[in-house]
Amino acid sequence: MNRPGILLALLSAALFGASTPFAKLLLGSVSPWMMAGLLYLGAGLGLAFIHFARTALQLPAAEAPLRRSDAPWLALVILAGGIGGPLLLMFGLSQTSAASASLLLNLEGLATMGIAWVVFRENADRRLLIGAFAILAGAVLLSWHGVARFDIGSALIAGACLCWGIDNNLTRKLSSADPVQIAMIKGLVAGTMNVLLALENGGHFPPVRLVVAAGAVGFVGYGVSLALFVLALRHLGTARTGAYFSLAPFVGAALAVLVLGEPLSGQLLVAGALMAAGLWLHLSEIHAHDHLHDDMEHEHRHRHDEHHQHNHAPNDPAGEPHSHQHKHVRLMHRHPHYPDMHHRHTHPHTH
Repeated sequence: MNRPGILLALLSAALFGASTPFAKLLLGSVSPWMMAGLLYLGAGLGLAFIHFARTALQLPAAEAPLRRSDAPWLALVILAGGIGGPLLLMFGLSQTSAASASLLLNLEGLATMGIAWVVFRENADRRLLIGAFAILAGAVLLSWHGVARFDIGSALIAGACLCWGIDNNLTRKLSSADPVQIAMIKGLVAGTMNVLLALENGGHFPPVRLVVAAGAVGFVGYGVSLALFVLALRHLGTARTGAYFSLAPFVGAALAVLVLGEPLSGQLLVAGALMAAGLWLHLSEIHAHDHLHDDMEHEHRHRHDEHHQHNHAPNDPAGEPHSHQHKHVRLMHRHPHYPDMHHRHTHPHTH
């Protein structure tokens, strides 16, 4: 249905999943709070270099910039996903294995989907709900450590996933803007605040080599991954992007076994199989029905496809893709689609 969006979401998931075992390797020498700050600072500084390099080279601005009206949403995104999420994850990682933590991160997808369906009313059919249940069953199996007992590390990681679920749904409000700029600001602000809080609570900077290593992991696993995630939100909507992002724990768990030498247990394999089945149900979804596009005016990166048949003003940029304020006329048609920025319509019944 939307191969570019799916590939963006899966690549985002792979990069984030790979960062988990490497962050676990560094935690022995860096406090969890300081690690959270360094990961996001690495993301912010790396993307700042890309952002200002584009400006210095005077490359065409194909993406819409953030506007003043985006500031409240961006502040909430930073608070939930840039401060609360990574902090809880780092404390959780310090008390559980990297393989278990990696697979538990599937709960982020469930939190993202649940909020999207219940609060923001994105469409969900039986296939999506069964897939979500399979992912949840795998996560519960993985975190089970005896009769009616879950360890504190699992609870902390679940809290991180809830923060990121809130973050992902709020980021959808910004997804028409430049993803590099969004991820850069989030990384710089969240990273700086986490580092300052760590220092205030008795933390200290690790050796330079560890700072560089954490920054590199943060740039790829948080910065580049987040920019790709924002692009995927633009194409797929929040719930579907969250479902595809469920690949992240499989990447992290595989690397934890291969790199850290953690055991490949039967519990881990069964949980992974359940999560893989849930992910496949989401990937194989087909959604098509007659739908109406109301008049709408907005700004984002686009090409002149069937949803963008508009005239240009004299000062609008030439070439494609490009970004400028444009208006959509009322349109009724039928084709396979996701709840992207042009298909956020209501569903009176399941199609």
